[in-house]
Amino acid sequence: MDLSRRRFLQAAALTAATAGATAACGGGTGASGSKDDKNLTLWYWSGGLSDKVVADAKKHFSGISLKTSVVGGDFKTKLLTGLRAAQSAPDITGIKGEDIASFLPNANRFIDLNTLGADKEIAQYLSWKVKQATTQDGKLIGLPIDVGPCAMFYREDLFAKAGLPTDPAKVSSELSTWDDYFQAGVELHKATPKTFLINNISSVFTMIVGQNVHRFIDESNKFIGDQDHIRTAWTTAVKPYTLGIDAKINDNTWNAAVSGGALGTEIGAAWHALDITSAAPDTKGKWRVASLPGGPSNLGGSFLAIPATSGNPEEAFKIISWILSPENQARGFTDAALFPTAPAAYLLPALTGGDAFFGGQKTIEIFAPAAEDIPAAYEAPADAAVSAPFYSELTSIEAKGKDPDTAWKDAVSQAKQIAQRQGVK
Repeated sequence: MDLSRRRFLQAAALTAATAGATAACGGGTGASGSKDDKNLTLWYWSGGLSDKVVADAKKHFSGISLKTSVVGGDFKTKLLTGLRAAQSAPDITGIKGEDIASFLPNANRFIDLNTLGADKEIAQYLSWKVKQATTQDGKLIGLPIDVGPCAMFYREDLFAKAGLPTDPAKVSSELSTWDDYFQAGVELHKATPKTFLINNISSVFTMIVGQNVHRFIDESNKFIGDQDHIRTAWTTAVKPYTLGIDAKINDNTWNAAVSGGALGTEIGAAWHALDITSAAPDTKGKWRVASLPGGPSNLGGSFLAIPATSGNPEEAFKIISWILSPENQARGFTDAALFPTAPAAYLLPALTGGDAFFGGQKTIEIFAPAAEDIPAAYEAPADAAVSAPFYSELTSIEAKGKDPDTAWKDAVSQAKQIAQRQGVK
């Protein structure tokens, strides 16, 4: 797996800052056209769904011709183009998690899934994730495909050399706060000077922001990126840099750092396990997974939606519901590292077995509780755009040695300017 998935959130934020998150959606509901209700189309991106489950959906719904397209490039832009012309829009589409907030102001572009029976099914999904696809007046525009509960991945062998705890339960307990985690990083770096605790401070900032119930804009569309919860996230994220335990990796050297032992830990979502496995196959058995310091956080997770122009919304909803059943979500985890949004899947064999790469550890024991306890935070349509300067300035600290306090002031100033351009108060 390439680095684009590992760093998608930061990249999406920077893209949104320049392009604008909401204006591209446009208004209006679109004409329904004259689509064939027996021939439905499904758009998703590579890795967005289990290809095996999608193939089986075609067989399962034999009365419908389901044509699928794995869309490459900028999926959001291509979807927006399709939505503007009824005949070009798919009948079912994926929406990436980093894009869902920008679609909510134009919910009329999609079918309210509650009108098709979703209100009777959503109890089986994680409520905080369902909320992300729900408008303030209660319309549901997507069912959740996956989530990204976060954890700390760590090298057991390097922890042992540093005299740190190595058992996942003990690591979770003894490194439960960010300060505890950073202190362990100091000891790790002292024992193995070529090993650092984190890849960059932006990753820490992302995790901490995700541990809060507030982000950069509140529900009244007011900018709150200068308030204590973001300032605390910033101050905490900068600590590894000042302690000398930050590898300062903001380029394509991450693979080599992971495989060569330059990184003793990684903080990231459940799907990040596949990144580590792909980057460092020779380290099989040396990694373990512990709870994220500071509490649960989420990174990623997408949705399936039905555009308002769909030729057969009822049948489209049946297809979505089938693809996202707990059993098929478990298959999605096996096939594409898509962590399920239906907790019933957490009890199925696909998730309860030990993972050989992580020394036989049953990693679901870490990820399942995290997924269920992630805070339900409001994410405004302009959130990604407004947050971008914070990541840019954190990188400036690492790359240019910029003073953290100056960088903070510059980040807030730039964020406020972007917020104003986005219509945020």
